[in-house]
Amino acid sequence: MPNRFYSVDRPIQNESLPKVISMVEVSSIIKNTSNIKHRCIVSLLYSAGLRRSELLNLKLNDIDSKRMVILVKNAKGNKDRLTILSRSVLIDLRIYFKECRPKKWLFESPTGTNYSNTSVNSILKKCAKKVGIKVRVYPHILRHSFATHLLEAGTDLRYIQTLLGHKSSKTTEIYTHVATNTFLIIKNPLD
Repeated sequence: MPNRFYSVDRPIQNESLPKVISMVEVSSIIKNTSNIKHRCIVSLLYSAGLRRSELLNLKLNDIDSKRMVILVKNAKGNKDRLTILSRSVLIDLRIYFKECRPKKWLFESPTGTNYSNTSVNSILKKCAKKVGIKVRVYPHILRHSFATHLLEAGTDLRYIQTLLGHKSSKTTEIYTHVATNTFLIIKNPLD
């Protein structure tokens, strides 16, 4: 039987731009965390472009300080990937490890299980409020900011795609719409 629904128009999908905060706002959030564990969580979300679930599933041996990379296992789509590790974050992670002594997961709850989603959201919400950021700050906004700031710094889109673990370059290209360095080239007609 022929398909009778080819002539039915599909709804147009809403294409909203990713929300991004400035580098100054990111660094002020990191500086205003209440302890070393929270600083490491926020720093890793931003500096490695991690999703919240990827951060929470990190194990101790996923941090490779010799190669300065983080192994992200079973990310979205059950894919493994490598992303970059910041030197300043590595220093904080070493301090955190000496203080908290996690056993299995990089970030553990007091009971020894991996840290919860709501705890990460709560950390970001409190820090953003303390700093006075008006937009809602959630873990994925740090991932968007990571990609946008790399693009603004001149990093090739293919490298950003690899770091984020995007299958298609079309997914990564959305950041070209929010990167401000492209707007700086254009002369405003009023000026």
